[in-house]
Amino acid sequence: MKKIAIVGGLSAIAVLSACSTAPVKQTATVATPAAQVVSVPVNLKAPAGEVLAFQMAATGVQIYDCRANKGGPKKFEWVFRAPLAELYANHDVTSVKLGKHYEGPTWEANDGSKVVAEVVAKSESMDTNAIPWLLLKAKSSSDTGTFSAITSVQRVVTVGGKAPLTGCSDFQLGAETRTPYKATYYFFKAN
Repeated sequence: MKKIAIVGGLSAIAVLSACSTAPVKQTATVATPAAQVVSVPVNLKAPAGEVLAFQMAATGVQIYDCRANKGGPKKFEWVFRAPLAELYANHDVTSVKLGKHYEGPTWEANDGSKVVAEVVAKSESMDTNAIPWLLLKAKSSSDTGTFSAITSVQRVVTVGGKAPLTGCSDFQLGAETRTPYKATYYFFKAN
């Protein structure tokens, strides 16, 4: 198995010239923009032949709806519907807004380019109060612009975003709740 190292301190649209590889047992290493090194499970590693194109920080909410639980009558639960977030160069509040992230899941840059993806693997966050880390495969991407040619997306370094711990009830059926979250997204393209 291999390890992928992503250097921290990158500007969001800066293209990395290379990703270094080295043997590893069960994890890959990713450096966040603040150069904090975190372990990424191997199942979240981008496919062979893909390289990191750029990264973006997301700040927003995870939207959940109160729905009937299929497990039995009179049981209700919060079910994930969609993300809604702004994309930035980094998590600094003065950072430049680069686009938005919403249902699909879709990432849309200020230039109008988009990538729509689907989850292919997930792993629990190191923060037990945060939504899982994900590997997503692009289903479609724009022909030109920031998100053109994106093939995979990683969601890592998540903070918050989980459904409320308290369940919902029949009185809340159809209600919506929004849970704040932050994440770092790494966007990959074919080498």
